[in-house]
This record gives sequence, C-alpha cells and structure tokens, in this order.
Amino acid sequence: MVAVLFARRDSVYKTLPDCDVWDADRDALNWPGGSPVVAHPPCRAWGSLSHFAKPVAGEKELAVWAIARIREFGGVLEHPARSRLWPHLSLPSPGRRDEYGGFTLPVCQFWWGHLALKPTRLYICGVGPADVPEIPFTMGEPPRVIGSNRRKDRLGRPGMSHNKRERTPPAFARWLVELAGKCELECKRQEVPA
Repeated sequence: MVAVLFARRDSVYKTLPDCDVWDADRDALNWPGGSPVVAHPPCRAWGSLSHFAKPVAGEKELAVWAIARIREFGGVLEHPARSRLWPHLSLPSPGRRDEYGGFTLPVCQFWWGHLALKPTRLYICGVGPADVPEIPFTMGEPPRVIGSNRRKDRLGRPGMSHNKRERTPPAFARWLVELAGKCELECKRQEVPA
C-alpha cells in the first residue's frame, strides 16, 4: 500500500489499486504513517510566482512536513521545477544525495501525457537512482503551455485552466506509485539518520 498525501478530491489516485489517498477531506496531517508516500503538497507558496499566491495559514509548512514523512517512510515528493523548497531545506541538486539517501530527479510531466511540458522536480528517498522505474522520455512540443488559458506563448500555443494544469496525468500517477512501492522495500533495509 502507498499513501498518497495532499491529493485532489477528484484525484486519479482514487482509481488506482493499492493507494491510500489523503485529500482535503481526510487531511494528510492525520495520516498515521507506516507505508511509503507519494506527496503532492501545495506548491503555490514555494513556486516562482509565490509573490502572487495567497496560501492559507500553515499551507507552506505542509511541504516541509511531507519531506519529513518521506525521509521516515520512503517515497517521493512532486513539486514544480523552480520550487524554492529545494534551497529552503537544502535538498540535493540533481546528481547528489543527501544524508537521508534522498536525491532529486528532474522530469517533465509531458513525458507521461500532460498537455504542457510541466517541468517537475521529484525528491526521492528509499531507493537509488538505478532503481527508478523506466522514464518514458517523449520528444516534441507539447500542444499547451503552463499559464492562463487566456494567453498564448510565442509559438501560438494556448495556456490551460488551473484545473488542467494541476492534474496529475494517469500514467505519471501510476509511475509515481510504482516508484514509491519500491521505496518501501529499500527503507526496510536502510537506517535513516534521526
């Protein structure tokens, strides 16, 4: 079983087997632990446009809390490629590992079917880089861009609604669950520093 923390109420994870999904109604802060994690904490307070964001009280701390759970139980956190969470917590840059064995993997959600490129960073604890499932690298230009659906980029590609930008592609969700499931086995063999 993989715990999916901070999922949308209409999350694709609710359709996948072996997922214990914690959305706003269940409140991820009530998760008791004990399994690997796929965490999607709110990112608006950490993103490159955070100066425009209006996070609710305590929202920014959810990502910090999620990192602590990932370090304890294994798993993966998904955040925008330019998230300021990395420098704030001194998370490792790609190609490096931290004292918890964690590492950063940059990916694009377009490779798993997102309509826009959606550059993303993953923080992973519990497996090594060689144990990451195969990544379906996709060439080409995505049909949409991350941005308002009222604007177009220099190539004329339209943006998309907030709802569509935010959604996790089903293939990416399955891949993240597969990755987190591997972390459980590794975490049982690995001692994590306190």
